[in-house]
Amino acid sequence: MARFDRLAVYTAMLKGGMLPLFYHHNIEVSQHITTALYNGGSRVIEFTNRGDFAIEVFSALVKWASVNHPDLIIGVGSVDDSATAALCLAYGANFVVSPTFDEGVAWLCNRRKVAYLPGCSTLNEITEAEGWGVEIVKLFPGNTAGGPEFVKAIRAPRPWTSIMPTGGVSADNLEDWFKAGAVCVGMGSQLVKKEWVDNHNWKAIEYATRQALAQVDAVRPHHGIGDAKP
Repeated sequence: MARFDRLAVYTAMLKGGMLPLFYHHNIEVSQHITTALYNGGSRVIEFTNRGDFAIEVFSALVKWASVNHPDLIIGVGSVDDSATAALCLAYGANFVVSPTFDEGVAWLCNRRKVAYLPGCSTLNEITEAEGWGVEIVKLFPGNTAGGPEFVKAIRAPRPWTSIMPTGGVSADNLEDWFKAGAVCVGMGSQLVKKEWVDNHNWKAIEYATRQALAQVDAVRPHHGIGDAKP
């Protein structure tokens, strides 16, 4: 069962402005990555449901984090159907992220009051997701689904729509995304690079996370988005 309700999840995502995401088949490596992301300042992360026995790694990671990083919110990504979502919720997922929108997953998460962030790439998909109670939609893949200009175009007539681009987000375009109106961004390989993981360079992941969060904090106040400072 989720330890954090959806209000706490949304608050953490909006406060930090960035959702780190990763997958690894080894639980010890996943623990190191999680600690590096946590030490870098992130308080919410997504473990993607990829590969055989991913759910077992996820379950072990959630249990471990509840003891070692009790204020860390861990959710699950790459969830395509309600059966997988139900299994992940049983193993302690605090939120569910999908590459596409699924009514069954939306219904299940709504009933359990768990945050659901489905992948959408068209206005019709976004509208349907919001009709099912979705608060933040994941623009996926962000770099090929229209980029920052798409976010800007959607937000102009629909300022209530909250968008989290994922895919193609980097330090080079962070400001563009937030200037366009994104409320949060999802980042994976830019933070958890394969060579760093292979070389057990956890400090590099920690540093990249800290730098990315600092950059988000710098561009959001400038544009009056998120936790803007006077």
